[in-house]
Amino acid sequence: MPVLSSWCFLPHTGATSPSSLLVKSSQNPDCLNSLFPPASQSVAAIVFGDQSPQSRLYPLTKRRSEAAVPIAGNYRLVDAVLSNCINSNITKIYALTQFNSTSLNSHIARAYSGARLSKDGFVEVIAAYQSPDDNGWFQGTADAIRRCLWVLEEYPVDEFLILPGHHLYRMDYQKLIDAHRRSKAHITVSLFSTAKNEDLGFGIFKLNAQNEVLEFRENEEDSNHHFQANKHVGDEFPSMGIYVINRDVMRMLLTEAFPNVNDLKSQVIPGAISLGLKINGYMFDGYWEDMRSIEAYYRANMEAIRRANAVYNFYDRDSPLYTLPRHLPPTLVRDAVITDSIIGDGCILSKCRIKGTVVGIRTRIGDNAVVEDSVIMGSDTYDHNGVSDGEAIGIPIGIGDGSHIRKAIIDKHTRIGKNVMIINKDNVQEGNMEANGYIISAGIIVVIRSAVIPDGTIL
Repeated sequence: MPVLSSWCFLPHTGATSPSSLLVKSSQNPDCLNSLFPPASQSVAAIVFGDQSPQSRLYPLTKRRSEAAVPIAGNYRLVDAVLSNCINSNITKIYALTQFNSTSLNSHIARAYSGARLSKDGFVEVIAAYQSPDDNGWFQGTADAIRRCLWVLEEYPVDEFLILPGHHLYRMDYQKLIDAHRRSKAHITVSLFSTAKNEDLGFGIFKLNAQNEVLEFRENEEDSNHHFQANKHVGDEFPSMGIYVINRDVMRMLLTEAFPNVNDLKSQVIPGAISLGLKINGYMFDGYWEDMRSIEAYYRANMEAIRRANAVYNFYDRDSPLYTLPRHLPPTLVRDAVITDSIIGDGCILSKCRIKGTVVGIRTRIGDNAVVEDSVIMGSDTYDHNGVSDGEAIGIPIGIGDGSHIRKAIIDKHTRIGKNVMIINKDNVQEGNMEANGYIISAGIIVVIRSAVIPDGTIL
């Protein structure tokens, strides 16, 4: 095991920056009051579009990564993270992708390639690749960063901001980076302060009174990682999987100290603690949903409908949510009754009733259909004539006349026939009927992408 004395780190120097550092541009007068360089010049974000082939949102991730899953009608989950970066003036953004990445790569490239981030700003997708030195997949987050250092270090940034790409939250990363610099830490981890002692999938950190990390354990089940009761006294907080790491520290950890490890969370961070590096915690007490399950994803969509006390505001003018401009026509409503719902662009809604539902782009809902408390993802294309093969003959993409859908998630391009009942009539809580085009998770029916539900079916 390498020892700390093998390396020499020079901490950040200079006066403490303002308590609410927010650099809008390199010409911002606030820059004159801080010796820290603006984030647009000194920080690069690394966004992971997918961290594991074992997704907790399956079957929504059968043909896409978690970060590419649609949310709130018009958006993808990755939009929340990329928007946080842009609104925090972090404009050098790398998206590292691998599993089921086609949809995600396409969305990022189309939505952000022409964005006016800054003079040197960009959002660049780095998909898993083969080279003479590396001829396999990324083996984990640490391995992916190590193999991409030749790209990531192209610009002379001071810190890397590591971000999961599938979480829904709003954070001013400027405050996180400011706290990191003021503490002169080598690594800062963002911790969810409202869920003490609860492991949310990224491990738990124990802190002292100065918010310095004392210990780390990865999960509740692994007894080998439980804290030693008398070794340290401190508070325990779950990690959000968000890290600020000094550039020179990142290179040292991945290429010298731990050149063969694959995972950032379970190997590199504990290794950095063992080396005695200064690791600080940054407390976040806002809304944060890491989409741990189908139920969590469903709940996040339902909360988006709230008009009052919304936990995540999709309509925040000061911190807007960006996505792909699709240039679709306005939604057409023909004598429909719609209450407490979100309707995406380009929909065709006939004489139907919609209540408490998120309706995605290009959704078609037929006459006398009823949709309640559901998430309808819509379609990437219009289809009025159905298809010409198999049992899908005459069933166009969308929801047919007289159908009733309640507490369901309908993935894209599904063809639901006439007089279909998707209501979980037997109140099943868990069920895998994937061969029939759907599953049930926590009592929520999930109709799989491109599934065909024939006329008169009752689920």
